[in-house]
Amino acid sequence: MTWDLSCPDWEDRLRTGRPLVPDLPLNQAEGDRAVAVLNKLRLADVPGTPTLADATGDWFRDPTRALFGSLDPVTQARRIRELFLLVPKKNSKTTNGALLMLTALLLNRRPHASMIMTAPVQDVATLAFDAAHGAIELDPVLQKKLHVREHLKKIVHRETKAELEIMSFDPSALTGQKPVAVLIDELHVVAKMSKAASAIRQLRGGMLPFPEAFMAFITTQSEEAPVGVFKAELMKARAIRDGRQRGAMLPVLYEFPPAMQKDPSQWQNPANWPMVTPNNGKSITVERLQEEFETARNTGEEELRAWASQHLNVEIGLALRSDSWAGAEQWEKQAAPKRCTLAALLRRCEVIDVGVDGGGLDDLLGLAAVGRCRETGDWLAWCKAWAHPIVLERRKSEAAKLLDLAGSGDLVIVDAIGDDVEQLAQDVLQIYEAGLLDKIGVDPSGIGAVLDALSAAGIPEKNANGEDMIVGITQGYKLNGTIKTTERKLAEGTLWHGGSELMNWCVGNAKVEPKGNAILITKQASGTAKIDPLMALFSAVALLSLNPQPADDLADFLANPIIV
Repeated sequence: MTWDLSCPDWEDRLRTGRPLVPDLPLNQAEGDRAVAVLNKLRLADVPGTPTLADATGDWFRDPTRALFGSLDPVTQARRIRELFLLVPKKNSKTTNGALLMLTALLLNRRPHASMIMTAPVQDVATLAFDAAHGAIELDPVLQKKLHVREHLKKIVHRETKAELEIMSFDPSALTGQKPVAVLIDELHVVAKMSKAASAIRQLRGGMLPFPEAFMAFITTQSEEAPVGVFKAELMKARAIRDGRQRGAMLPVLYEFPPAMQKDPSQWQNPANWPMVTPNNGKSITVERLQEEFETARNTGEEELRAWASQHLNVEIGLALRSDSWAGAEQWEKQAAPKRCTLAALLRRCEVIDVGVDGGGLDDLLGLAAVGRCRETGDWLAWCKAWAHPIVLERRKSEAAKLLDLAGSGDLVIVDAIGDDVEQLAQDVLQIYEAGLLDKIGVDPSGIGAVLDALSAAGIPEKNANGEDMIVGITQGYKLNGTIKTTERKLAEGTLWHGGSELMNWCVGNAKVEPKGNAILITKQASGTAKIDPLMALFSAVALLSLNPQPADDLADFLANPIIV
């Protein structure tokens, strides 16, 4: 039977400084044995070389006791097969992880077992190896038990011939491994690597023959919105912690409750920091964090967000950079998901303009609809995007994020070229058939396929006044006024959007490039990061800024709107 690993009182535990491991029916002897071994290991890079008994708290000992104490004495199967530990920097995360794996090597009973600790970069892997190697050098008993092959970063148990290898994360090297224990450090960085999810999936598969096998993740929060396998494992850990899902993963998450994360006055208050600083008073102090906090705050919003993500595990929804678009700072507060679906725009708006951008094989095809609310006069925006699978190969650095967006429904990955423009045309057709479509703004370059699809869907080239329905929106410096208009409408609180992950990402990707007295937001300046739906939004804003009026024959429609 699967254990219930939920911790429904986790918020209260954080506030009162109690460990985040729930009461479990552990094999107490095995758990205590693991903690006893862990406690005796010494820190070679700390003055006085203290033992872990003095250098870390119960916040780490309790998960260790649970992980090893979940081993069934009869079947030798481990009830807790995975550990997800989310802890901020400066809490001895990497060192503790290395010594946890050293403990696993010492307690292992399987001959020739393979164990792996991996980190995203060589420097972190070296730090972990040095911690394990240093602990061995400081203990004469361990020197006799273990053989350190320093050039290979391997530690071999002389009796069982089991090996612990500490290495940087390399999907090709990890493929085909059959480990008994795996620890992955800084999963949030690993998740951005190409084929990271596949490598972790194969590691899990390789562990299946071993009933005592376990996989541990020890990571901080990401400096950007979580993506890929990090996001997937974090969501699973939260679901198990909250009792919404059962599983064999023990979630130990040092993060503020959602309401506190959304309230800067809460997470910026040093009085609350001990909640997410479990090693406070040992490897780090709140006083030291306050000094770094002041430096980050005085540097700017970008640095403050990055600091908070790493030192307080505050999850970033919208990444800001020094060259970010000014509208990005106002973006999140203008999210209104229920008011800004396509159905809501059709129901609430008196007129809608559409923008289209992108569509290359290694681009997104972005669609934006911006309507004027007939009741408030506010502007309501809805955005969507499409991509062809080839973009996942050409833009591997963004592949994990694109797959996440596809999973959330904000992005559609089409099977065949042409499906994207056909689906876009059908969405635009809904606006046209509702009698709300003013015009469609497009980037004049490379719009042939879009025009053909719109025509095939039945959208005419001219409106009732003989004006072109499809209008070219000049890019570059001539878009400066539209960009400023969008900024002002956001700051005034009169432009609302759906708060989708897609647009949060695109807005965070947008980089500003000064050009004389104007500013540019271009795909070239943003590099491989995608902004096509944002550029589509600008095109729609450019048209709505001309103050289009509802069609004369819409009086009945406006008086008796269709309920969608």
